[in-house]
Amino acid sequence: MASIPPLSRVVIGGVDTHKDLHVAAVIDTDDHVLGTQAFSTTRAGYRALLAWMRTFGDVRRIGIEGTGSYGAGLLRHLQLAGIEILEVNRPDRSDRRRRGKDDTLDAENAAHAALAGNRVITPKTRTGMVESLRVLRIARSTAVKARRVALQMLRCQIISAPEELRDQVRNLTRMQLIRTCAAWRPDETAFRDPVSATRIAIKSLARRYLELNDEVADLDAMIEPLVRELAPSLLERTGFGIENTAQLLVTCGDNPQRVTDEARFAKLCGVAPLPASSGKVQRHRLNRGGDRQANSALHMAVVCRLHYDEATQKYLERRTSEGKSKMEIIRCLKRYVAREAYYLIKQDSTPNRSVQRG
Repeated sequence: MASIPPLSRVVIGGVDTHKDLHVAAVIDTDDHVLGTQAFSTTRAGYRALLAWMRTFGDVRRIGIEGTGSYGAGLLRHLQLAGIEILEVNRPDRSDRRRRGKDDTLDAENAAHAALAGNRVITPKTRTGMVESLRVLRIARSTAVKARRVALQMLRCQIISAPEELRDQVRNLTRMQLIRTCAAWRPDETAFRDPVSATRIAIKSLARRYLELNDEVADLDAMIEPLVRELAPSLLERTGFGIENTAQLLVTCGDNPQRVTDEARFAKLCGVAPLPASSGKVQRHRLNRGGDRQANSALHMAVVCRLHYDEATQKYLERRTSEGKSKMEIIRCLKRYVAREAYYLIKQDSTPNRSVQRG
């Protein structure tokens, strides 16, 4: 164990996160590695990790890979301890090719990135209502996908079912089909017979669809009031409903101040045009980076405005007369809508988003 140095010594930490073990590294302000060690992913392990780092000096900041997954627990622990945390993005590829890769090197690279301020961002705090919104939307999204698969399989089973079953449901609407099949009472002891087995399978899929439909409705009943409380101003604007507003809130997180200006927000959403000029050719290209779900949310808002917003329709006509294609105009509109959404989200954000636990 290293001896405790003077408190005036400033050190920087880096952590490569995994499911069972986190590998930590400490460097000084001259970018020299002071030590590396592995710790368990438990509360005791988090305490031991921070105590070990402090034996080298005053921990100024820590760079962590994967704060949204394996590093989420460590992030919360270090934030409560008052440590500045930076989320480290993907490693430097040229450095990885030159030095190779292992957990120790990844932890050291995270510390080097935190010291230099390269490839780092301020992580989401994940302690407030936006985090609640995020996890509820994940549950809803998976339920919607499973519901769609159940309906597809139900229809496929009916297409290949014996004629005596197909004739009973051939002309029914979707909900009539589902409720009729869910109400069947097949003889489950006759599962060896193909007709009975098909009836049992169709009934199972229909009931699964109805159960998932109820689950989605229950989650919607919790998601909607959260969104209305977090972004009332944005919901008043044309094109923004519960779904796309919720996605933009999740993209910003509980601490939207981490996105310091609207240009950064546009880049985060993948709607900031990137310069691609060379010589006399002056042009911009489409940005394929950023949060693609946030990009989709802005696209939904723009398409809605093209149908219902008079000012947007006039803009479309003017830009069309200038020779712009419709997709180019939509890309311009997404940039403008991102600016509007950013300021409204910042306007509605309050310091009391964090939930106090008793």
